[in-house]
Amino acid sequence: MTTVYRKTKGLQDTPLHYCPGCSHGIVHKLVGEVMEELGIIDTTIAVCPVGCAVFAGNYFACDTIEAAHGRAPAVATGIKRTHPDQPVFTYQGDGDLASIGAAEIVHAAMRGEKFTTIFINNAIYGMTGGQMAPTTLIGQRATTAPLGRTKDLHGEPIRMAEMLSTMGGLVYAERVCVADVPNIIKAKKAIKKAFEKQMNNEGFTFVEVLCACPTNWGMTTLDANRWVKEEMAAYYPLGVIKEV
Repeated sequence: MTTVYRKTKGLQDTPLHYCPGCSHGIVHKLVGEVMEELGIIDTTIAVCPVGCAVFAGNYFACDTIEAAHGRAPAVATGIKRTHPDQPVFTYQGDGDLASIGAAEIVHAAMRGEKFTTIFINNAIYGMTGGQMAPTTLIGQRATTAPLGRTKDLHGEPIRMAEMLSTMGGLVYAERVCVADVPNIIKAKKAIKKAFEKQMNNEGFTFVEVLCACPTNWGMTTLDANRWVKEEMAAYYPLGVIKEV
């Protein structure tokens, strides 16, 4: 019998805990497939965040370690310098990376640490109940901004890929989304390229993934994915931001 589809060996056989419609599961699958295709499952080390993906270590089939909130880049730096021949990646959300961990990721990019960061941008704090994040769009409502984010009061959302691309140590940054099949294919290619450039010892690589959070957005899955493509991508443009 011909096998049409099988689950990637890059993921364990553990049911995901994420909310229905959440994009984390899709991104987990892409990372798992990339590790399998590159033959690096047994050598890769993942650094998990504090946030919705705090249990990512239960899902990835590679070695994983949990970092304190926002400190995944610092932990990954130590791991990569200790094990320079092994692939290392951090998997972080917008609260973990763009808020409490902003200094950590900036300095990792500045130094050109040779690991990869997968940045999940869903424009909201998912795990803690829908508070405004550094990436929340102008006008977007959150539990801490019930009337919507305003430029005068809250400032503009941070474009992390563009900001980090000003750092000389960053060699590759691309923004993708996983809201439909064509974009999922592009996202996988970006993740694979980021790992390949890391493995070639080129420098720090960064993939930002625009993701849906139907639960905290108060939307259906279809509406949430449509909002990613129409609203989020208008402010956070998809594509390669920097490649050296």
